Amino acid sequence: MIYGYIRVSTDKQTVENQRYEINQFCERQEIVVNKWLEETISGAKSIDDRKLGKLLRKMKKGDILICSELSRLGRNLLMIMGILNECMNRDVQVWTIKDNYRLGSDINSKVLAFAFGLSAEIERNLISQRTKEALARKKAEGVILGRPKGRKSSKTKLTGQEKKIKNLLENKVSYSAIGRLLKVHRLTVTNFVKKIE
Repeated sequence: MIYGYIRVSTDKQTVENQRYEINQFCERQEIVVNKWLEETISGAKSIDDRKLGKLLRKMKKGDILICSELSRLGRNLLMIMGILNECMNRDVQVWTIKDNYRLGSDINSKVLAFAFGLSAEIERNLISQRTKEALARKKAEGVILGRPKGRKSSKTKLTGQEKKIKNLLENKVSYSAIGRLLKVHRLTVTNFVKKIE
């Protein structure tokens, strides 16, 4: 199956240029796009929050994803590398027109996938290291990190639903029924009611 992927960041941008480029490319290659996916969303958004994420999860071995350029897949290099790595691990090909990439299951793509995976791992380690260093510095400056020992959070799963719970209790609805309605355990309701009474 061949998928054409088009992404623009704002409503003011048009998808027509990308669609035209992909159609022209497919004509030259004598192939046809079986399904189009268009979305208006920032490339900085998580892949799971985008239609592209859903498409990648359902694509099968041998499928081809065609887009006008790699930047359509994501805003930053790390995100793009993650998407390409996922595609190559699942034997899904990614073709770009402007960049002229044909990433599939050949040896060059596998070397590239290794480089992408290694780069992503290095970036994750650097982020982790920077976080640890920042926390150590804060601690050295005397800043108390986290919630004080023995103190429970003031927010619970039911915070903000006090009025609704009181109304249900006034109508003689059981704690178990309230728990089912609010998708929490009966004891969570019991403990919450004790606090608000």
